[in-house]
Amino acid sequence: MRPLDPRLLRYAASARTFIGMGVVLAIVRTACTLAFCVLLSQAIVGAIGGRSLGELAPGILALAGVGIVRAGAIWAMDVASARGAATVKSQLRRRLVAGITRLGPGWLGTRNRVDVVTTAGPALDALDGYFSLFLPQIVLTAIATPLVIVTIFLQDVLSGILVVVALPLIPVFMILIGLATQAVQRRQWSVLAQLSSRFLDVVGGLATLKIFGRQHRQATRIASLTEDYRVETMKVLRLSFLSGFALELIGSLSVALVAVSVGLRLVDGSLALSVGLFVLLLAPEAFLPLRQVGANYHAAADGVAAAEDVFDILDAATAVTAEAPATRGGTGSLVERELRFSEVSVRYEGRAVVDRFSAVIRPGRLTVLAGPSGSGKSSLLSALLGFVPSDGTIEIGDAALAADRRSLTAWAGQGAPLLAGTISSNVSLGDAAPDLPLVRRALDLAALAELDPGTAVTITGSGLSGGQGERVVAARAMYRALARHCPVVAFDEPSAALDRQAEDELLQGLRQLADEGYTVLVVSHRPAVIAAADDLIELGVVHV
Repeated sequence: MRPLDPRLLRYAASARTFIGMGVVLAIVRTACTLAFCVLLSQAIVGAIGGRSLGELAPGILALAGVGIVRAGAIWAMDVASARGAATVKSQLRRRLVAGITRLGPGWLGTRNRVDVVTTAGPALDALDGYFSLFLPQIVLTAIATPLVIVTIFLQDVLSGILVVVALPLIPVFMILIGLATQAVQRRQWSVLAQLSSRFLDVVGGLATLKIFGRQHRQATRIASLTEDYRVETMKVLRLSFLSGFALELIGSLSVALVAVSVGLRLVDGSLALSVGLFVLLLAPEAFLPLRQVGANYHAAADGVAAAEDVFDILDAATAVTAEAPATRGGTGSLVERELRFSEVSVRYEGRAVVDRFSAVIRPGRLTVLAGPSGSGKSSLLSALLGFVPSDGTIEIGDAALAADRRSLTAWAGQGAPLLAGTISSNVSLGDAAPDLPLVRRALDLAALAELDPGTAVTITGSGLSGGQGERVVAARAMYRALARHCPVVAFDEPSAALDRQAEDELLQGLRQLADEGYTVLVVSHRPAVIAAADDLIELGVVHV
């Protein structure tokens, strides 16, 4: 694990502010530590030399003031750490959600969704330890340790040499312990992901399991995974305690080595009491920051392991982001544009589901993409939106990049869910300032003019029939097309759950969109939809 991954600074800009503040507070804290040791050694030497309390009072007051400032610096670092962790987690979560959206359902379909949710949730929460304990110590070590060593050298060269010789032992043991900890930590997260995935599968299929009487076997399996997670967690804790003991032992022996040298020279009179006492007070401060880094390594390991997974997702999302800005369809009026597929192929795990498909979808016409199940109809729609990788060329007008095409397309996927809220909020999904007249127009085009946009719905569509829920999803795509002037409107099986009358009414709405100049593409195998098409494109199953 790298102490500071450069990608953290790239994906979370607030981390730079946190580090900058940490540098300032570390300098203040180190200066206070040096001043504290100087004042304390002078006060002790003065008391031993017989100076009165009145003579010592200014130094004691200065000592108290320095102590208060040092405590304030430590408190400020704790506050900055807590706020920095919260801000960075918020930024990373927003970027993660945006990155997953950019990668699309095709990428998400190749991943374990529980792992993704765990990464975005409890895994990122583990960054608290990294920002509150580990990173401040890294900054403090980089600043305080060199300054303290230089100060010791200026006061006593021999003590400085002993500190420099003993100091590297701590990083050596940190590296050895870190290698062991990283492997154990990865196993712990792997078991946690398995446990989360298994539990979600059981909850989703509990009714089926009870029907076949297999629920008890799954309970045993979950109990086994829970025990595995407990064992891995205890391994992490055991390493944490052992590493803490080892680092404390090395640090104590190193300070003792300096103390023995100082004591022997104080006895034979070759070292002044004021210098020897100052070095003795300062020597632990040379080792303390580095020891704290090792001790806090385990608190940071969870968060950094999770952050690496987040960075991998963000790197993948960045790789598919076009360098050129997307051509927005949300400004101005509708510009009619053709949708062109040229030699487009889509493959899943090396198997072609669409092979060298070419077609031109013209504006002002209702085009239906038909074919048997498995012929690649939905895959072509996903390729249009950039949700799955594809070969060949897909263009909307002169826009060929996936980000450009997506901004120019309004679409309704098959089985798209409703969200808890009102019908209006579902139709205008993603619009910060919904246009109520456009919401009503979209509902009218989707044959839902009778619905009140203010009606509350749940994620299960409570209060709506299955067909009405499907048409609300279709109205969502129509609203986007109307509000953002997207020239292409695509639907995947929009009438699968509709009766004949509702289907005919929906087709009339699609016809109106086409008559207004939109490029309307409908994926369907329904006879009524096929009969209503101006242009019909039929796909066959690809045999490889």
